Amino acid sequence: MGQHAWYAIQVRRNHERLTATHLEHRSYETFLPLYKSRRRWSDRIKELELPLFPGYLFCHMDPLTRLAVLTSPGVVRVVGVGKAPVPVADQEIASIRAIVESKLPADPYTYLQIGEQVRIGFGPLRGLTGILLAVEDQHRLVVGVTLLKRSVAVRIQPEWAIPLDAAESLRCA
Repeated sequence: MGQHAWYAIQVRRNHERLTATHLEHRSYETFLPLYKSRRRWSDRIKELELPLFPGYLFCHMDPLTRLAVLTSPGVVRVVGVGKAPVPVADQEIASIRAIVESKLPADPYTYLQIGEQVRIGFGPLRGLTGILLAVEDQHRLVVGVTLLKRSVAVRIQPEWAIPLDAAESLRCA
């Protein structure tokens, strides 16, 4: 018997919502993290909700019974190695969910493998770990989904971040 976990589902561009809705009608739990973006047209500015991971959504499923997912409209594949689906770490899903629910401004961000690891000690994202960046005089926490090699950057107050080494020693004390 398979094990239910979160899996990344690659979908056709701009089909993320349609596919998520269809999977939910098939009784799958989905997670489509969105962010707000202001877009300027020639006559107006509009605020849109766009996917944080364009072309992807997350589905909680048993990989042994993935045929119903694969045959849903817009689905390209379940992300994995070869034909074997690879689950997304629960901690990564929890971190992305916490960022979305915090309502702090967040944007898609290039996946990083270098940088200082920090733990957020205060505020609505307390307990999350990620990479601290300074961008245009603003501090951001970058949290990644390793399997997708994609990240999300969320603006934070610099005093919220504690270097991971110090955060670990505080937890042990």
